[in-house]
Formats: sequence, C-alpha cells, structure tokens
Amino acid sequence: MLHTARYGNPPSMAMMASEALCARLEALLEISDAIASHQSLPVLFPILAAKLAKVMSFAGLGLTLYDPERRVEKVYVLESPAVTGIAVGQEFQADDTPSSIVLETGRPFYVPEIQSETRFPIVMRLLQESGLRSYCALPLVTERRRLGTLLFGAAEPDAYGEQEIEFMARIARQVAVSVENTLNYEKAASLQQDLSGERDRLRLLLQVNNAVVAHLDTESLFQAISGCLRQTLGVEMATLTLWDEENQQLRRQALDFEGSHRISAEHSVVSIQGSLPGLAFSSQKPCAIARKDTALISYPFARELFDQGYCFAYSVPLKSGDRVLGTLNVASRRENIACYELELLNQVAGQIAIAVANAEAYDRIEELNARLTEEKLYLQDEIRTNYFFEDIVGSSAAITAVVRQVETVAPSDSTVLICGETGTGKELVARAIHNLSSRRQNAFVKANCAAIPTGLLESELFGHERGSFTGAVAQRIGRFELAHRGTIFLDEIGDIPLELQPKLLRVLQKREFERLGSSRTIRADVRLVAATNADLLRMVEEKKFRADLYYRLNVFPVVVPPLRERPEDIPLLVSYFTRQFAARMGKEISTIPSQSMEAMKRYPWPGNIRELQNLVERAVIASTGPSLKVPLEVLRAKHKPVRPAGTLDDVERGHIMAVLKETGWVLAGRNGAAARLGLKRPTLQLRMKKLGIVRPG
Repeated sequence: MLHTARYGNPPSMAMMASEALCARLEALLEISDAIASHQSLPVLFPILAAKLAKVMSFAGLGLTLYDPERRVEKVYVLESPAVTGIAVGQEFQADDTPSSIVLETGRPFYVPEIQSETRFPIVMRLLQESGLRSYCALPLVTERRRLGTLLFGAAEPDAYGEQEIEFMARIARQVAVSVENTLNYEKAASLQQDLSGERDRLRLLLQVNNAVVAHLDTESLFQAISGCLRQTLGVEMATLTLWDEENQQLRRQALDFEGSHRISAEHSVVSIQGSLPGLAFSSQKPCAIARKDTALISYPFARELFDQGYCFAYSVPLKSGDRVLGTLNVASRRENIACYELELLNQVAGQIAIAVANAEAYDRIEELNARLTEEKLYLQDEIRTNYFFEDIVGSSAAITAVVRQVETVAPSDSTVLICGETGTGKELVARAIHNLSSRRQNAFVKANCAAIPTGLLESELFGHERGSFTGAVAQRIGRFELAHRGTIFLDEIGDIPLELQPKLLRVLQKREFERLGSSRTIRADVRLVAATNADLLRMVEEKKFRADLYYRLNVFPVVVPPLRERPEDIPLLVSYFTRQFAARMGKEISTIPSQSMEAMKRYPWPGNIRELQNLVERAVIASTGPSLKVPLEVLRAKHKPVRPAGTLDDVERGHIMAVLKETGWVLAGRNGAAARLGLKRPTLQLRMKKLGIVRPG
C-alpha cells in the first residue's frame, strides 16, 4: 500500500538524504563542466568554491602543489577569507604537513579536532589561529604523477562525515585532472615563451653581430643596435659611454631616448664618482639601480631618469681583454628586468666591446696613415723648396754667440723665441735647435703665420673635421698634430690674430687642443720655436698681442744679428752660396774677384742673408767662366747710408720698394720681386699690405 504524505507534513529523513545526494551529483556535474571550460586554477577556484558552498559547509578551500625533488609543498590557490596565517606562494617542508601522509597512502587525511592533533604542529597552529576547528586533506593524484593536495577547513569541530569525505574525494579526483592539464598547459606556454624569447635573443645577437661587422664608427653602430634593444628587451633609453684615454675621462658617446638619437657635447663627460656608468666602469662589474634605491638616486643622471618616469637602470662594462673601454647603459619604465634579459645585455656588451676595440684600432691606423701621408707631402715640399741653410755659416763673434745659445737651449724642451730682421736666417737657427734636441728623430714642422690667410690659419695649425666650414670636404690633420713628439716652428708669430692667441696659449700650457669643428680633445707633445721680426713687447703695449702669450713665448730669446753687423762673415757666405748654386746649374766657379768681395762687404744688406743669396744666384747665372761675375752696379744703385734712426719696418719697406722699382712692380716669375726677395708671392703681398706699400698710379 502506497502511503502519500499529507500536504504540510515535514519531509522524511530519506527524502532529505535523497535531495542532498541529487544536489551533490548536480554539483559534481557543474564542477566537471567548470573544470572542462577553465584552464586557469586561480580563475576556476572561486567558481568551484561557490558551487561547493551550495552542498556542503566549509570555511576555507585550498590547493597545494608538491615538488618531489625539493620535497616541498607550496600553496598554489587559496579561497578563504577566514584563513589569514597562510598565503599563496608560501612553502612548507612536505614532512611537516599532512601531505606527506596523503601522498604516500593515496587516501584522505581527516582531523576532526585541530586542537587535539599533535602531529604537524606548524600547520595546525596556523589553522587554529585562523579559527578552523576541523580539517581534511585529499590527494591530487593521476595515473602519471602525484600533484599535491586539496584542502577543506571548517569552523566547526568534526564537520565532515564519511559521505562528505567521499564526496570531497570525488571532487579531488576531478580537480587532479584539471591541475595536471593546467600544469601541462603552463609548461607548454612557458616552453613556447622560452622558445620565442630565445628566438628574439638570437635575433638580437645576430643583428648586433651584423652591425659590428658593418659599422666601424661607434655612433652609427649604436644607432643600428639600439632599436634592437628597445624591441627585444623593452628598454626605452640606452647610452654608450667610452673611456677617453688622453683626457682620462668617461664620455657619453651616443644617446638613444625612445628612438630619438641625440647627444650634447657640453654634457658628454660622465663623472666616475656618483654615476651608475662610472660605478660599473670602476668596479668592472654590471651595476643596477631602481627607483626604490634611494641611496643611489643622488646620482644626477639617475635622478633625471626617475623624474622622467623611468624605474630601472642598468650599466654593464665593455671589456676587451684586461681593458675596460666604457659602458653600455639602459633604462626601462618597468620596475625590474628579468635575469635572462640582463644576461643578454652582458652578451650584447661583449659584442659592442669588440666593435669599439676594432673602431679604436681602425681610427689609429687611419690616423697613422693620414699622418704618414701628410709627413710625406710635407717632406716632398721641403725637398722642393731647396734651402741651402744646412749649416750656420760664419765665424764672427756675433754669430758664434748665437751658436752657443743654440747649443745651450737645444737639449731642453723650453720654448724659444728667435728675433731678428727679415732674411737673417731665423729658420736656420730653429732647425739647428731641433737637430740638436732629443726630438731630432721626429718631424720639424714649420708654418709662416703671415703667409697663411687669417681665416685658414686655425685650420692649418690645429686641423679641421669634414664639414666644419665651407670647402672642408675631408678631415685634415693640423701642423701641431703633425709635429707630435717633434718641433713646430711658427715664423712671423706676431701676425697671429688676437682671437687665435688663446688657443695657442692653451697648447703651450696644457699641450691640448680641438680640431676645428670637433669637441674631441687632442693631446700633442710638441716643442714650439717661434720667430718674429716685429717688436712684440711694443705690440703688447699697443694691445695687439697678448701679454701672457708673449711671456710664455719669451722663455729663451735668441737674437740673430743682421748681416751688416757681421761683415767678416760675408766672404764665407758668398763662397758657400757660390758653390751651392754652381753645383745646381752645372757650372764650375773657382774665383771671386777681390773688388767684388770688398764691394759686398761695404754694402749694408738691408735684406740680410736672403738678399745676399739672391745676388749670388744672379751672379752665378750671369757668369760664363771660372770667375764669379757680381753685378756691382746693382749694389751701387741700391747703396744708401743706413740711417741711425728708423724702425725695422722702415728698413724693410725701403728695401721692398727698391726691388719693386727694379722689377717694374712685377711680383711673380723667375725675375719678379718675390723671387729676388726670396719670398713667395702671397707672402710678399701680405708684407706689402702690412707695410702700406701701394703701386703708384
């Protein structure tokens, strides 16, 4: 007989058990669907907790993963507002937790009263402090491996019976499959990410290697690779600093701010003390700094970076053998950079170091080639000039005193100022000083400051970079750089413009300068010998010449006497020049008439030795036999008593005017005024301009 419950009567215990069983079966189906549609355990667990809350009571739900190699249990997911003493990521030794029993037996571990459980004291204390009274750990095991445990905690003692534990075990079996799938997915994703990252790293190293091969200039090399660094490593700023050996400074060579390449020469020096690149350079180890490192934010450049929103900076030294060539520096708006990225930066820095070393070697070779070329051209020009002043000719007391002064000052490196009238042989004295010095194996470089146009004088003396001015189509080494470890002779030093004199003073004091159009400081070990026929002291008083430069030049003055003050040397000089010119022209001249010699000794020689040289050359040309035919009429025509009063400029002006009248104001050519005076035409034109000589209309 079928008994039907009357309306309003309470349900029986069997009905309640049946309804609970149906709810749990329905929950298992929903959990199975949720597991199938979610690969992320942190996302799955809140859904799992919500569905379980409908069919059972618990205050905390958690999942731990087991590391068999380390025998460590790590909290992977935790869904419990009540549990405060345990956090995601926290690790425990497996032997100190119930997992050691659960994973070994493969069966649930149930603690009906946490306060009474004496095993695993650390875990039980944390659970008790969180307000839990009962606890159950269930194994997460598949056919392939032991994964960890699923944990339930309740606020009531003995909260779970046999049916509840069996239900939780079924849930654990489903969750185990999900955990294994998730771990496999994460491993595959990590492997794919690693492969992708490795591909990007290899691509970066290949691009850097190609740039190293293609670029010898460090700045263009850096521009080629900085884009790769931004793309692969996610850095927004990169700089390259190189060690300047000559100036003992660390200089910023290239700068890339988020794709914009710019470098300011005035801010190129990087302090060794108080900067991240300086720290990496001096320690020869990679150095990092983050915004949170308040002790290092005092570095000016780091403070500037952090003010612009950067969070992390890293500097790695560029090592080549036992040398540190500079540093590679990057900054990122991220809080940190992964270790593998830093290792990649170290590898990139190694390749850049090779490129910088190659660039240094290439620049040095180019510089030596350029210097050899310049020296070859210079020596060829010297040979073509055909000076016949190989020795100082004369035995007079005046010239002997000069020789003694040369012998005294030559062994030192002191600056020498040679004074004397035009044509007295000041360059010959300068050459003698060089030949008797320790620098004689190196170059003797000369420059006539009056013969070089003012606009080109700086370039001639100090060199220029390509594009530094109109017509500068190539880099050029200046006379000072060419005379490195040798001697430079600056004739007509009084004609150096005032605006160029400070640069010359700096070379004398610090032995350093910059090429025109360049910010790179060049050191030159050069001895300076200067010459002038002007009264420099008077020019100082007239503010036409710097006093500090004058006193720096006038360390050891040597005054070369004019020829009229050493007439006893004239026979020796005439014989010397006669032999030289006769050999050059293929003639044999063995005698010089005494009448001619006496006339030459009486002549005052306003043009000094240069005038005598020109007269002897003319006489050798005119001579057809063994006797020198001196054109005495020229001497008589030009001979005028030497006025006691007057300056050197007055004497020089009168001499040039006389020669100009003789040549009909023809400057160029074999018989022109320039040739007779022993000058080049541009030099004569400059002297005429300076002395106010104008052809009469």
